[in-house]
Amino acid sequence: MVWWLCALVLAALIAPARAAEGANVFVLRIAGAIGPATAEYVGRSLDHAARERAQLVVLEIDTPGGLDTSMRSIIKDIVASPVPVAAYVAPQGARAASAGTYILYAAHIAAMAPATNLGAATPIAIGIPTPGREPEPPGRPASAASAADTGHDTSSAKRINDAAAYIRSLAQLRGRNAEWGEQAVREAVSLSATDALKLKVIDIVAQDVTDLLRKAHGRKIAVQGVERTLETAGAATLAIAPDWRSELLAVIANPSVALILMMIGIYGLLFEFSNPGYRTNSRV
Repeated sequence: MVWWLCALVLAALIAPARAAEGANVFVLRIAGAIGPATAEYVGRSLDHAARERAQLVVLEIDTPGGLDTSMRSIIKDIVASPVPVAAYVAPQGARAASAGTYILYAAHIAAMAPATNLGAATPIAIGIPTPGREPEPPGRPASAASAADTGHDTSSAKRINDAAAYIRSLAQLRGRNAEWGEQAVREAVSLSATDALKLKVIDIVAQDVTDLLRKAHGRKIAVQGVERTLETAGAATLAIAPDWRSELLAVIANPSVALILMMIGIYGLLFEFSNPGYRTNSRV
């Protein structure tokens, strides 16, 4: 009986390793706002895929955007990865807005499911508004206010110009529509999957991961200057989920949770300052 239990335990330990070895395609998932936890998860998973010599990594995306630093960290990992990455906006009804659009442009293969969209990639500052700005007079047309903001807010212009140059460089790297990418940054425009395919913003429209792998089969892509031909039709897939640490960091970094924690900290400091040395009475 003991040897039988030992055999079961050994089989359970070996099975994941064999599954990874037999998987030609790793599937990652980005859902929700992009933050440090997301960047760590993607970077670690790409390293794992490289060690296992995977043929392709599929990065499923459904995000409203996120932090610029985390987005750039993910893009650096994609560009430096020896394993090609296919960014796939899925499932149907998903979006790759803001930071998701940059990641889509950076991937070796850009794909979308039907009824998805991308775009609205204008960078927005987070924090206290710049002092010294006079409020706009009531009744002023929105177009005039926008023109004034563009002309006088130097920091905003710097962010937009930097983001526009960044997405254009990614478009040139992957041979995608640089003009529309810059338009998504400067004018916050968006595209549906069908229109994105027509404008050569993406490469494939696929119903699911299986359909994506079938349509990507035979494509020639350049990975770190070396041309490769994908053989993904019918390839085995392995889903890589975030570990407990990444999930915990994602919860803490969620804007709603972070705001609650910040308010608790602020009220705790106010209570301590207004009641220095406060302690409960005890009875002996």
